[in-house]
Amino acid sequence: MKWTRVAAVADVPEDGTLFVRVDGTPICLYNVEGEICATHDTCTHGQASLAEGFIVDGKHIECPLHQGLFDIRTGRAVSAPCVVDVAVYRVKVEGDDVLVETAE
Repeated sequence: MKWTRVAAVADVPEDGTLFVRVDGTPICLYNVEGEICATHDTCTHGQASLAEGFIVDGKHIECPLHQGLFDIRTGRAVSAPCVVDVAVYRVKVEGDDVLVETAE
C-alpha cells in the first residue's frame, strides 16, 4: 500500500466534495465537519460521479443519478436503488496535505 498526496485541506470544501484521480482511480473526497473522508467516485448502481452528488445529513452522499445514498465514512449503501457498497480509502492529513492510501 502507498500514500499519495491528492489535495490540500483547503481544496476540499466544507460539507462538499472534491474529485481527484489517483493512478487512474477516480476518488471523491469529502470534508464532513472537518474530517476528510474518501470513497471511490463511481456509484455502484448507476455509474454516476459521486462528486456531483449532494451530502445529506452530514454523513451520506446522494448519487446524482437515482438518489441512492452511501455512508461517507464506511461506504455502506444505505438507500435504494444502491445495494452494493462503494469502496472507501484511508485518509491522513499531514500539515496541509491530504493523503489517500491506495494499492501500489
